[in-house]
Amino acid sequence: MGGTREGAIARAESYFDGGLFLADLGRRVAIPTASQEADAMPALVDYVSAEMAATLSGLGYECQVLPNPVNFYGPFLVARRIENAGLPTVLTYGHGDVVRGQAEKWRNGLSPWRIVIEGDRIYGRGTADNKGQHTINIAALACVLAERGSLGFNSTILIETGEEAGSPGLAEFCAANNTRLKADVLIASDGPRLDQHRPTIFGGTRGVLNFDLKLSLREGGYHSGNWGGLLANPGIILAHALATITDARGQIKVPEWRPRTLTPAMRAALAEIHVDAGEGAPEIDPDWGEETLTSMERIFGWNSFEILAFTTGNPDAPVNAIPPSARAHCQLRFVVGTDPGDIVPALRRHLDRQGFQQIEIETDGLIMKATRLDPENPWAKFASASIEKTAGKKPDLLPNLGASLPNDVFTDVIGMPTIWVPHSYAACSQHAPDEHLLASLARDGLRLMTGLFWDIGSKAR
Repeated sequence: MGGTREGAIARAESYFDGGLFLADLGRRVAIPTASQEADAMPALVDYVSAEMAATLSGLGYECQVLPNPVNFYGPFLVARRIENAGLPTVLTYGHGDVVRGQAEKWRNGLSPWRIVIEGDRIYGRGTADNKGQHTINIAALACVLAERGSLGFNSTILIETGEEAGSPGLAEFCAANNTRLKADVLIASDGPRLDQHRPTIFGGTRGVLNFDLKLSLREGGYHSGNWGGLLANPGIILAHALATITDARGQIKVPEWRPRTLTPAMRAALAEIHVDAGEGAPEIDPDWGEETLTSMERIFGWNSFEILAFTTGNPDAPVNAIPPSARAHCQLRFVVGTDPGDIVPALRRHLDRQGFQQIEIETDGLIMKATRLDPENPWAKFASASIEKTAGKKPDLLPNLGASLPNDVFTDVIGMPTIWVPHSYAACSQHAPDEHLLASLARDGLRLMTGLFWDIGSKAR
Protein backbone atom coordinates (compact mmCIF):
# COMPACT_ATOMS: atom_id res chain seq x y z
CA MET A 1 0.00 0.00 0.00
CA GLY A 2 1.46 3.34 -0.93
CA GLY A 3 1.91 5.60 -3.90
CA THR A 4 0.99 9.25 -4.26
CA ARG A 5 -1.86 11.38 -5.47
CA GLU A 6 0.35 12.71 -8.23
CA GLY A 7 1.27 9.19 -9.24
CA ALA A 8 -2.38 8.16 -9.54
CA ILE A 9 -3.17 11.20 -11.68
CA ALA A 10 -0.14 10.45 -13.88
CA ARG A 11 -1.55 6.96 -14.42
CA ALA A 12 -4.83 8.51 -15.55
CA GLU A 13 -3.01 10.74 -18.01
CA SER A 14 -1.08 7.75 -19.40
CA TYR A 15 -4.30 5.75 -19.72
CA PHE A 16 -5.71 8.47 -21.94
CA ASP A 17 -2.54 9.42 -23.83
CA GLY A 18 -1.67 5.78 -24.56
CA GLY A 19 -5.00 5.14 -26.31
CA LEU A 20 -6.53 2.81 -23.71
CA PHE A 21 -9.42 5.16 -23.04
CA LEU A 22 -10.38 5.22 -26.71
CA ALA A 23 -10.05 1.43 -26.91
CA ASP A 24 -12.40 0.92 -23.95
CA LEU A 25 -14.87 3.53 -25.16
CA GLY A 26 -14.76 2.20 -28.72
CA ARG A 27 -15.83 -1.29 -27.62
CA ARG A 28 -18.70 0.16 -25.60
CA VAL A 29 -19.95 2.53 -28.29
CA ALA A 30 -19.98 -0.39 -30.77
CA ILE A 31 -22.68 -2.15 -28.70
CA PRO A 32 -25.99 -0.67 -30.00
CA THR A 33 -27.72 -0.24 -26.65
CA ALA A 34 -30.60 1.96 -27.86
CA SER A 35 -33.14 1.19 -25.14
CA GLN A 36 -35.96 2.88 -27.05
CA GLU A 37 -35.71 0.24 -29.79
CA ALA A 38 -37.84 -2.91 -29.47
CA ASP A 39 -34.97 -5.26 -30.37
CA ALA A 40 -32.35 -3.73 -28.05
CA MET A 41 -32.51 -6.31 -25.23
CA PRO A 42 -29.62 -8.54 -26.42
CA ALA A 43 -27.32 -5.51 -26.69
CA LEU A 44 -28.39 -4.19 -23.26
CA VAL A 45 -27.69 -7.57 -21.65
CA ASP A 46 -24.35 -7.86 -23.46
CA TYR A 47 -23.26 -4.43 -22.30
CA VAL A 48 -23.63 -5.16 -18.60
CA SER A 49 -23.06 -8.93 -18.45
CA ALA A 50 -20.07 -9.11 -20.78
CA GLU A 51 -18.38 -5.75 -21.38
CA MET A 52 -18.80 -4.00 -18.04
CA ALA A 53 -18.81 -7.06 -15.79
CA ALA A 54 -15.53 -8.20 -17.34
CA THR A 55 -13.90 -4.83 -16.71
CA LEU A 56 -15.10 -4.57 -13.11
CA SER A 57 -14.34 -8.18 -12.23
CA GLY A 58 -10.77 -7.47 -13.29
CA LEU A 59 -10.69 -4.67 -10.70
CA GLY A 60 -11.74 -6.96 -7.87
CA TYR A 61 -15.47 -6.21 -7.94
CA GLU A 62 -18.07 -8.86 -7.29
CA CYS A 63 -20.55 -8.45 -10.15
CA GLN A 64 -24.21 -9.39 -10.37
CA VAL A 65 -26.51 -8.81 -13.34
CA LEU A 66 -30.05 -8.61 -12.00
CA PRO A 67 -33.38 -8.42 -13.84
CA ASN A 68 -35.52 -5.32 -14.07
CA PRO A 69 -38.63 -5.59 -11.87
CA VAL A 70 -40.59 -3.97 -14.70
CA ASN A 71 -41.19 -6.39 -17.58
CA PHE A 72 -39.58 -5.86 -20.98
CA TYR A 73 -36.90 -3.45 -19.75
CA GLY A 74 -33.16 -3.98 -19.50
CA PRO A 75 -31.22 -5.41 -16.54
CA PHE A 76 -29.06 -3.80 -13.87
CA LEU A 77 -25.41 -4.45 -13.06
CA VAL A 78 -24.41 -4.15 -9.40
CA ALA A 79 -20.67 -4.39 -8.79
CA ARG A 80 -19.25 -4.25 -5.24
CA ARG A 81 -15.74 -4.00 -3.89
CA ILE A 82 -15.81 -4.16 -0.09
CA GLU A 83 -12.38 -3.48 1.39
CA ASN A 84 -13.39 -3.07 5.03
CA ALA A 85 -16.80 -2.91 6.67
CA GLY A 86 -15.65 0.06 8.75
CA LEU A 87 -14.80 2.21 5.72
CA PRO A 88 -17.22 4.61 4.02
CA THR A 89 -18.96 3.42 0.86
CA VAL A 90 -19.19 5.39 -2.37
CA LEU A 91 -21.93 4.54 -4.88
CA THR A 92 -21.12 5.30 -8.51
CA TYR A 93 -23.87 5.25 -11.16
CA GLY A 94 -23.97 5.17 -14.93
CA HIS A 95 -26.35 4.11 -17.67
CA GLY A 96 -25.29 1.84 -20.49
CA ASP A 97 -28.24 2.59 -22.76
CA VAL A 98 -28.34 5.35 -25.36
CA VAL A 99 -30.99 7.05 -27.47
CA ARG A 100 -31.75 5.84 -30.99
CA GLY A 101 -28.75 5.87 -33.30
CA GLN A 102 -30.39 7.85 -36.15
CA ALA A 103 -27.55 6.65 -38.40
CA GLU A 104 -29.05 8.16 -41.57
CA LYS A 105 -28.88 11.65 -40.06
CA TRP A 106 -25.21 11.65 -39.05
CA ARG A 107 -22.76 13.66 -41.11
CA ASN A 108 -20.98 11.81 -43.91
CA GLY A 109 -18.12 9.72 -42.53
CA LEU A 110 -19.63 9.42 -39.05
CA SER A 111 -21.53 6.55 -37.48
CA PRO A 112 -23.37 6.22 -34.17
CA TRP A 113 -21.73 2.83 -33.49
CA ARG A 114 -18.12 3.63 -34.37
CA ILE A 115 -15.64 6.02 -32.76
CA VAL A 116 -14.41 8.70 -35.17
CA ILE A 117 -11.92 11.34 -34.04
CA GLU A 118 -11.79 14.79 -35.62
CA GLY A 119 -9.57 17.24 -33.79
CA ASP A 120 -10.75 17.46 -30.18
CA ARG A 121 -14.02 15.67 -30.91
CA ILE A 122 -14.66 11.97 -30.28
CA TYR A 123 -17.82 11.10 -32.24
CA GLY A 124 -20.16 8.19 -31.48
CA ARG A 125 -23.48 7.48 -29.79
CA GLY A 126 -22.98 7.40 -26.03
CA THR A 127 -19.59 9.13 -26.02
CA ALA A 128 -21.15 11.99 -24.04
CA ASP A 129 -24.29 10.29 -22.71
CA ASN A 130 -23.30 8.20 -20.81
CA LYS A 131 -20.75 5.58 -21.82
CA GLY A 132 -17.87 8.05 -22.01
CA GLN A 133 -18.68 9.50 -18.61
CA HIS A 134 -18.88 6.25 -16.65
CA THR A 135 -15.85 4.93 -18.55
CA ILE A 136 -13.92 7.90 -17.16
CA ASN A 137 -15.06 7.25 -13.58
CA ILE A 138 -14.34 3.52 -13.65
CA ALA A 139 -10.91 4.16 -15.13
CA ALA A 140 -10.21 6.71 -12.38
CA LEU A 141 -11.03 4.07 -9.76
CA ALA A 142 -8.66 1.69 -11.56
CA CYS A 143 -5.86 4.27 -11.46
CA VAL A 144 -6.25 4.71 -7.70
CA LEU A 145 -6.19 0.93 -7.25
CA ALA A 146 -3.08 0.57 -9.36
CA GLU A 147 -1.22 3.32 -7.49
CA ARG A 148 -2.30 2.70 -3.90
CA GLY A 149 -3.06 -1.02 -4.06
CA SER A 150 -6.51 -0.31 -2.63
CA LEU A 151 -9.19 2.34 -2.93
CA GLY A 152 -9.25 3.16 0.77
CA PHE A 153 -13.06 3.03 0.73
CA ASN A 154 -15.77 0.59 -0.28
CA SER A 155 -17.11 1.00 -3.80
CA THR A 156 -20.45 0.02 -5.31
CA ILE A 157 -21.17 0.62 -8.99
CA LEU A 158 -24.70 0.55 -10.40
CA ILE A 159 -25.21 0.54 -14.16
CA GLU A 160 -28.75 0.60 -15.49
CA THR A 161 -29.89 0.07 -19.08
CA GLY A 162 -33.13 2.06 -19.27
CA GLU A 163 -32.35 5.69 -18.42
CA GLU A 164 -33.16 6.91 -21.93
CA ALA A 165 -36.57 5.24 -21.60
CA GLY A 166 -37.29 7.05 -18.31
CA SER A 167 -35.49 4.61 -15.96
CA PRO A 168 -38.45 2.22 -15.59
CA GLY A 169 -37.92 -0.10 -12.65
CA LEU A 170 -35.00 1.84 -11.17
CA ALA A 171 -36.87 3.06 -8.08
CA GLU A 172 -38.38 -0.38 -7.45
CA PHE A 173 -35.01 -2.05 -7.96
CA CYS A 174 -33.23 0.31 -5.58
CA ALA A 175 -35.95 -0.08 -2.95
CA ALA A 176 -35.68 -3.87 -3.14
CA ASN A 177 -31.86 -3.73 -3.05
CA ASN A 178 -31.50 -0.89 -0.56
CA THR A 179 -29.05 -2.77 1.69
CA ARG A 180 -26.87 -3.77 -1.24
CA LEU A 181 -26.78 -0.22 -2.62
CA LYS A 182 -26.62 1.75 0.63
CA ALA A 183 -23.72 4.20 0.65
CA ASP A 184 -22.45 7.35 2.31
CA VAL A 185 -22.52 9.34 -0.92
CA LEU A 186 -23.28 9.01 -4.62
CA ILE A 187 -20.49 10.25 -6.88
CA ALA A 188 -21.41 10.01 -10.56
CA SER A 189 -21.22 11.84 -13.86
CA ASP A 190 -23.79 12.85 -16.45
CA GLY A 191 -24.79 15.98 -18.30
CA PRO A 192 -22.65 18.94 -19.38
CA ARG A 193 -20.35 21.37 -17.66
CA LEU A 194 -21.62 24.93 -17.53
CA ASP A 195 -18.30 26.21 -18.82
CA GLN A 196 -16.21 23.78 -20.82
CA HIS A 197 -13.06 25.39 -19.43
CA ARG A 198 -14.06 25.05 -15.77
CA PRO A 199 -15.19 21.97 -13.79
CA THR A 200 -18.80 21.78 -12.66
CA ILE A 201 -20.32 20.06 -9.63
CA PHE A 202 -24.06 19.77 -9.20
CA GLY A 203 -25.90 18.20 -6.31
CA GLY A 204 -29.36 17.66 -7.77
CA THR A 205 -31.52 18.12 -10.85
CA ARG A 206 -34.75 19.68 -11.98
CA GLY A 207 -37.63 17.25 -12.18
CA VAL A 208 -39.45 16.50 -15.42
CA LEU A 209 -42.95 15.43 -16.45
CA ASN A 210 -44.07 14.93 -20.05
CA PHE A 211 -47.73 14.98 -20.98
CA ASP A 212 -50.03 15.36 -23.99
CA LEU A 213 -52.85 17.83 -24.45
CA LYS A 214 -55.44 16.40 -26.82
CA LEU A 215 -58.66 17.58 -28.41
CA SER A 216 -60.75 15.32 -30.65
CA LEU A 217 -63.97 16.81 -32.04
CA ARG A 218 -65.10 14.39 -34.75
CA GLU A 219 -64.18 11.25 -36.67
CA GLY A 220 -62.80 12.70 -39.90
CA GLY A 221 -61.87 15.88 -41.73
CA TYR A 222 -64.40 18.03 -43.59
CA HIS A 223 -63.86 20.20 -46.67
CA SER A 224 -62.88 23.68 -45.54
CA GLY A 225 -64.76 25.32 -48.41
CA ASN A 226 -68.04 23.70 -47.45
CA TRP A 227 -67.62 23.73 -43.69
CA GLY A 228 -65.15 26.51 -42.89
CA GLY A 229 -66.71 28.91 -40.40
CA LEU A 230 -69.26 26.30 -39.33
CA LEU A 231 -67.11 23.62 -37.68
CA ALA A 232 -64.80 24.29 -34.73
CA ASN A 233 -61.14 23.77 -35.57
CA PRO A 234 -59.38 21.70 -32.87
CA GLY A 235 -55.97 23.07 -33.87
CA ILE A 236 -57.10 26.63 -33.21
CA ILE A 237 -58.77 25.73 -29.92
CA LEU A 238 -55.71 23.84 -28.68
CA ALA A 239 -53.42 26.70 -29.73
CA HIS A 240 -55.48 29.10 -27.64
CA ALA A 241 -55.45 26.69 -24.69
CA LEU A 242 -51.66 26.44 -24.90
CA ALA A 243 -51.42 30.23 -25.01
CA THR A 244 -53.00 30.42 -21.57
CA ILE A 245 -50.21 28.33 -19.99
CA THR A 246 -47.53 30.97 -20.64
CA ASP A 247 -47.49 34.50 -21.98
CA ALA A 248 -45.80 35.49 -25.24
CA ARG A 249 -42.31 35.36 -23.71
CA GLY A 250 -42.80 31.97 -22.04
CA GLN A 251 -43.57 33.18 -18.51
CA ILE A 252 -45.63 30.54 -16.72
CA LYS A 253 -49.23 31.53 -15.88
CA VAL A 254 -50.35 28.40 -14.01
CA PRO A 255 -50.08 29.65 -10.39
CA GLU A 256 -49.08 26.31 -8.84
CA TRP A 257 -46.24 25.95 -11.37
CA ARG A 258 -44.51 29.15 -10.22
CA PRO A 259 -41.78 28.27 -7.67
CA ARG A 260 -41.43 29.90 -4.29
CA THR A 261 -38.01 28.49 -3.41
CA LEU A 262 -35.64 30.87 -5.20
CA THR A 263 -34.08 32.21 -2.02
CA PRO A 264 -31.50 35.01 -1.65
CA ALA A 265 -28.87 32.33 -0.88
CA MET A 266 -29.76 30.47 -4.07
CA ARG A 267 -29.58 33.68 -6.08
CA ALA A 268 -26.20 34.50 -4.58
CA ALA A 269 -24.85 31.06 -5.53
CA LEU A 270 -26.14 31.37 -9.10
CA ALA A 271 -24.64 34.84 -9.46
CA GLU A 272 -21.14 33.26 -9.33
CA ILE A 273 -21.79 30.74 -12.10
CA HIS A 274 -19.63 30.80 -15.25
CA VAL A 275 -21.23 29.71 -18.54
CA ASP A 276 -19.53 28.83 -21.82
CA ALA A 277 -21.55 26.26 -23.76
CA GLY A 278 -18.91 25.94 -26.46
CA GLU A 279 -18.78 26.22 -30.24
CA GLY A 280 -22.08 25.45 -31.92
CA ALA A 281 -24.24 26.34 -28.92
CA PRO A 282 -27.21 28.64 -29.65
CA GLU A 283 -27.33 32.21 -28.44
CA ILE A 284 -29.44 32.73 -25.31
CA ASP A 285 -32.62 34.68 -26.05
CA PRO A 286 -32.48 37.57 -23.55
CA ASP A 287 -36.19 38.36 -23.88
CA TRP A 288 -37.41 34.82 -23.20
CA GLY A 289 -38.48 33.41 -19.85
CA GLU A 290 -39.26 34.98 -16.50
CA GLU A 291 -38.59 38.69 -16.92
CA THR A 292 -37.40 39.45 -13.39
CA LEU A 293 -34.80 36.64 -13.32
CA THR A 294 -31.30 36.27 -14.68
CA SER A 295 -30.65 33.57 -17.27
CA MET A 296 -29.02 31.36 -14.63
CA GLU A 297 -31.97 31.79 -12.27
CA ARG A 298 -34.37 30.84 -15.05
CA ILE A 299 -32.73 27.50 -15.79
CA PHE A 300 -31.48 26.43 -12.35
CA GLY A 301 -33.94 28.06 -9.98
CA TRP A 302 -37.21 28.17 -11.91
CA ASN A 303 -39.67 26.01 -13.85
CA SER A 304 -39.94 25.91 -17.64
CA PHE A 305 -42.83 24.78 -19.81
CA GLU A 306 -42.11 23.56 -23.33
CA ILE A 307 -44.21 22.46 -26.30
CA LEU A 308 -42.11 19.72 -27.86
CA ALA A 309 -44.46 18.84 -30.71
CA PHE A 310 -47.82 20.06 -32.03
CA THR A 311 -49.80 18.23 -34.70
CA THR A 312 -53.16 18.77 -36.34
CA GLY A 313 -54.23 17.48 -39.71
CA ASN A 314 -51.42 15.98 -41.83
CA PRO A 315 -48.36 18.27 -41.74
CA ASP A 316 -46.52 16.21 -44.38
CA ALA A 317 -49.40 16.28 -46.86
CA PRO A 318 -51.84 19.08 -46.00
CA VAL A 319 -55.31 19.00 -47.52
CA ASN A 320 -58.13 21.53 -47.66
CA ALA A 321 -60.01 20.01 -44.76
CA ILE A 322 -60.80 21.03 -41.21
CA PRO A 323 -58.90 18.44 -39.12
CA PRO A 324 -60.80 16.31 -36.64
CA SER A 325 -58.26 16.49 -33.82
CA ALA A 326 -55.12 18.15 -32.46
CA ARG A 327 -52.44 17.04 -30.06
CA ALA A 328 -49.54 18.79 -28.33
CA HIS A 329 -46.72 16.92 -26.60
CA CYS A 330 -45.62 19.09 -23.67
CA GLN A 331 -43.12 19.08 -20.83
CA LEU A 332 -42.59 20.77 -17.49
CA ARG A 333 -39.10 20.96 -15.99
CA PHE A 334 -39.52 21.85 -12.33
CA VAL A 335 -37.44 22.66 -9.27
CA VAL A 336 -37.69 21.64 -5.63
CA GLY A 337 -40.80 23.18 -4.10
CA THR A 338 -43.12 22.23 -6.96
CA ASP A 339 -45.46 19.43 -5.89
CA PRO A 340 -45.03 16.74 -8.58
CA GLY A 341 -48.34 15.16 -7.65
CA ASP A 342 -50.18 18.42 -8.32
CA ILE A 343 -48.66 19.29 -11.70
CA VAL A 344 -51.38 17.67 -13.83
CA PRO A 345 -54.27 18.50 -11.44
CA ALA A 346 -53.13 22.14 -11.35
CA LEU A 347 -53.11 22.25 -15.14
CA ARG A 348 -56.57 20.68 -15.21
CA ARG A 349 -57.89 23.37 -12.87
CA HIS A 350 -56.22 26.09 -14.93
CA LEU A 351 -57.65 24.89 -18.26
CA ASP A 352 -61.10 24.55 -16.72
CA ARG A 353 -60.94 28.13 -15.41
CA GLN A 354 -59.97 29.30 -18.89
CA GLY A 355 -62.94 27.53 -20.47
CA PHE A 356 -61.09 24.62 -22.02
CA GLN A 357 -62.83 21.77 -20.23
CA GLN A 358 -62.85 19.72 -23.45
CA ILE A 359 -59.02 19.53 -23.61
CA GLU A 360 -57.81 16.14 -22.37
CA ILE A 361 -54.53 15.65 -20.48
CA GLU A 362 -52.70 12.37 -20.95
CA THR A 363 -49.52 11.21 -19.19
CA ASP A 364 -47.78 7.85 -18.88
CA GLY A 365 -47.17 8.51 -15.19
CA LEU A 366 -43.38 8.56 -15.52
CA ILE A 367 -41.87 11.42 -13.57
CA MET A 368 -38.41 12.36 -12.37
CA LYS A 369 -38.66 14.34 -9.14
CA ALA A 370 -36.63 17.46 -8.44
CA THR A 371 -33.68 17.26 -6.05
CA ARG A 372 -31.25 19.80 -4.64
CA LEU A 373 -28.12 19.69 -2.46
CA ASP A 374 -27.10 22.50 -0.14
CA PRO A 375 -23.69 23.83 -1.32
CA GLU A 376 -22.69 23.84 2.37
CA ASN A 377 -23.12 20.05 2.58
CA PRO A 378 -19.79 18.51 3.74
CA TRP A 379 -19.57 16.23 0.70
CA ALA A 380 -20.17 19.16 -1.66
CA LYS A 381 -17.43 21.18 0.02
CA PHE A 382 -15.06 18.20 0.08
CA ALA A 383 -15.56 17.42 -3.61
CA SER A 384 -15.19 21.09 -4.53
CA ALA A 385 -11.90 21.38 -2.64
CA SER A 386 -10.52 18.20 -4.20
CA ILE A 387 -11.40 19.23 -7.73
CA GLU A 388 -10.02 22.72 -7.19
CA LYS A 389 -6.74 21.15 -6.00
CA THR A 390 -6.45 19.10 -9.21
CA ALA A 391 -7.75 21.67 -11.68
CA GLY A 392 -6.10 24.71 -10.16
CA LYS A 393 -9.38 26.60 -10.42
CA LYS A 394 -12.58 26.71 -8.39
CA PRO A 395 -15.39 24.61 -9.89
CA ASP A 396 -18.88 25.90 -10.51
CA LEU A 397 -20.97 24.47 -7.68
CA LEU A 398 -24.67 24.17 -8.47
CA PRO A 399 -27.42 23.11 -6.05
CA ASN A 400 -29.12 21.49 -9.05
CA LEU A 401 -28.70 21.11 -12.78
CA GLY A 402 -31.28 22.42 -15.24
CA ALA A 403 -31.76 18.99 -16.84
CA SER A 404 -33.23 15.89 -15.23
CA LEU A 405 -31.86 12.59 -13.95
CA PRO A 406 -33.36 9.88 -11.73
CA ASN A 407 -31.50 11.47 -8.83
CA ASP A 408 -34.48 11.24 -6.48
CA VAL A 409 -33.96 7.47 -6.41
CA PHE A 410 -30.62 8.04 -4.70
CA THR A 411 -31.68 10.89 -2.43
CA ASP A 412 -35.14 9.61 -1.44
CA VAL A 413 -35.30 5.85 -2.03
CA ILE A 414 -31.78 4.87 -0.93
CA GLY A 415 -31.08 8.02 1.11
CA MET A 416 -27.74 9.76 0.54
CA PRO A 417 -26.25 13.05 -0.61
CA THR A 418 -25.42 13.16 -4.33
CA ILE A 419 -22.42 14.66 -6.10
CA TRP A 420 -22.38 14.85 -9.90
CA VAL A 421 -19.25 15.84 -11.82
CA PRO A 422 -20.09 16.11 -15.56
CA HIS A 423 -17.44 15.47 -18.22
CA SER A 424 -19.29 16.77 -21.28
CA TYR A 425 -20.31 20.22 -22.55
CA ALA A 426 -23.57 21.75 -23.72
CA ALA A 427 -22.85 21.65 -27.48
CA CYS A 428 -22.07 17.90 -27.54
CA SER A 429 -25.17 17.03 -29.66
CA GLN A 430 -26.42 14.78 -26.90
CA HIS A 431 -29.56 12.91 -28.08
CA ALA A 432 -28.96 14.20 -31.62
CA PRO A 433 -26.96 13.07 -34.66
CA ASP A 434 -23.18 13.69 -34.43
CA GLU A 435 -23.01 13.20 -30.66
CA HIS A 436 -19.46 13.69 -29.43
CA LEU A 437 -17.22 13.98 -26.39
CA LEU A 438 -14.35 16.45 -26.25
CA ALA A 439 -11.04 14.64 -25.79
CA SER A 440 -9.71 17.52 -23.70
CA LEU A 441 -12.62 17.24 -21.28
CA ALA A 442 -12.32 13.46 -21.10
CA ARG A 443 -8.64 13.71 -20.18
CA ASP A 444 -9.37 16.44 -17.65
CA GLY A 445 -12.24 14.40 -16.20
CA LEU A 446 -9.92 11.44 -15.69
CA ARG A 447 -7.53 13.65 -13.74
CA LEU A 448 -10.28 15.23 -11.62
CA MET A 449 -11.99 11.95 -10.73
CA THR A 450 -8.74 10.18 -9.95
CA GLY A 451 -7.82 13.00 -7.58
CA LEU A 452 -11.28 12.94 -6.00
CA PHE A 453 -11.30 9.16 -5.44
CA TRP A 454 -7.74 9.35 -4.10
CA ASP A 455 -8.74 12.05 -1.62
CA ILE A 456 -11.76 10.06 -0.41
CA GLY A 457 -9.50 7.10 0.28
CA SER A 458 -6.97 9.30 2.07
CA LYS A 459 -9.67 10.89 4.21
CA ALA A 460 -11.10 7.50 5.20
CA ARG A 461 -7.80 6.03 6.40
